[in-house]
Amino acid sequence: MRLKHLTWSVVLLACAAPSARAEYIVLRSGQRLAVTGYQLLGDKYRLQMKGGTAEIPVEQVAAIEPEEIFTSVPPVEISKEPFGDLIRAAAQRYRVDADLITSVIAAESNFDPKAISRRDARGLMQLLPSTATRMGVKNIFDPQENIEAGTHYLSDLLQLYKNDLSLTLAAYNAGPERVQQYGKRVPPFAETISYIRRVQQTYQQRKSSDPSASDKTPPRTLPPVAATTTSAGHF
Repeated sequence: MRLKHLTWSVVLLACAAPSARAEYIVLRSGQRLAVTGYQLLGDKYRLQMKGGTAEIPVEQVAAIEPEEIFTSVPPVEISKEPFGDLIRAAAQRYRVDADLITSVIAAESNFDPKAISRRDARGLMQLLPSTATRMGVKNIFDPQENIEAGTHYLSDLLQLYKNDLSLTLAAYNAGPERVQQYGKRVPPFAETISYIRRVQQTYQQRKSSDPSASDKTPPRTLPPVAATTTSAGHF
């Protein structure tokens, strides 16, 4: 099947190289495209891949799935990263480690302020519209508002779970009600467990590259996981 606006050279590049965002666009033809980000634009998806961008009709997409193998991204100083000033300001305001905020953004949106997930989480920190409304966000795609609200939410979760990073990330990904449902343990969802490990890996890499950095939320080992294999996402 020939895809509009999608050259085979881009497809080959996308399939050959793993992405930082680590998601697959699964087409109805059976083809799987590795993407670093995507946006829903009316009746089309705009895909960001190593090697270029492409647009495909929504009806050609069968599913969007997380990839379980991730490429480590070398740590970059926050001052040299996109939105570094906004991250530092939110970190100071809500007393959340800036490296943690950066690690969450990297896993959630790969620094794409227009990212939209298959569960309708939006923006840099992938806020659900209901969460954004609760946090007083007027424009969910505005980087400053999104980072402020996402960091505020992270701060609330860190307080709720007494700085247990694994439970905080589990709640950020799957929802606090899911953590509560499984007895204040990490829900047994493959996507949630993978998400926690990705964020923790990036976070630990960033901290190890700057041993003098202070950290109010030290990484903890992954707590026991309740048994089942249901998948999850942002709820």
